[in-house]
Amino acid sequence: MTKIDTSRPETVLPTPSHTVGPFYGHALPFPGGEDIAPVGHPDTIAVHGYVYDGEGTPLPDAFVELWGPDPDGNIPQVDGSMRRDGASGGFMGRTGVEFTGWGRSQTDASGHWSARTLRPGARGQSAPYLSVCVFARGLLVHLYTRIYLPGDDAALAADPLLSRVDEARRGTLIATDGGHGTYRFDIRLQGEGETVFLEFQ
Repeated sequence: MTKIDTSRPETVLPTPSHTVGPFYGHALPFPGGEDIAPVGHPDTIAVHGYVYDGEGTPLPDAFVELWGPDPDGNIPQVDGSMRRDGASGGFMGRTGVEFTGWGRSQTDASGHWSARTLRPGARGQSAPYLSVCVFARGLLVHLYTRIYLPGDDAALAADPLLSRVDEARRGTLIATDGGHGTYRFDIRLQGEGETVFLEFQ
């Protein structure tokens, strides 16, 4: 029997009495959830970042879901890309062929999330963006936001949604270009530098 030293808080694992649920780490993760782009596709980009609470503490048990069009701006219409184990029925991961435009990434112990997807194309008057849904403990209702990719200042300035956001907060919706097709997008749930979240009615 393993004894746990409860005199040091850092050695005690969180339980429902220590933190507000719901808890998303049990049934929702699946292998390859963050691998949205088909294997070897030339328009693959990597998007990553951290999810922070209002005090700037990274959240190790949050989920980030992404949706995005293909590079031509088309919304994928494929049935899905999941493979199941014939014996157990469990998820074996993606096929690596179909692009559904949707994926799910769980934050790790340091609050970091990452996903591989295709560079989204523009749709209508909007600059290219990925739609984001954030699930985290203490959030009884998930939050929506967007990830705009930098590079085309004219398109960003003309985007109907970005143009309505206060200029001081607009940057919370635009990823940072890390070079070589990588982008960083941190999500702050509240407090100083809070990400702009969207409400759909």
